[in-house]
Amino acid sequence: MDFSQFNDAERNHLQRVMEQKQMKDFLKLYSGLVERCFNDCVNDFTSKTLTSKEEGCIQKCADKFLKHSERVGQRFAEANAEMMGGAK
Repeated sequence: MDFSQFNDAERNHLQRVMEQKQMKDFLKLYSGLVERCFNDCVNDFTSKTLTSKEEGCIQKCADKFLKHSERVGQRFAEANAEMMGGAK
């Protein structure tokens, strides 16, 4: 998006709105990861600590999620580069 058409106050406002949106999206993503891995991995509620099996499951769950997110981000970057190259 070309921000040159906006004055400084408008650009600053848009920047703050975009940062708030990014933070909201990040927190939503993080909460989803925590909920998913907790629901998939934590089964024993007889102790306040995680079992070694639960810890391993959570680590694998988080690693898998992060690798998937990285892969999706790469694909979006590639698609964006293609669109920008085709727009010239």
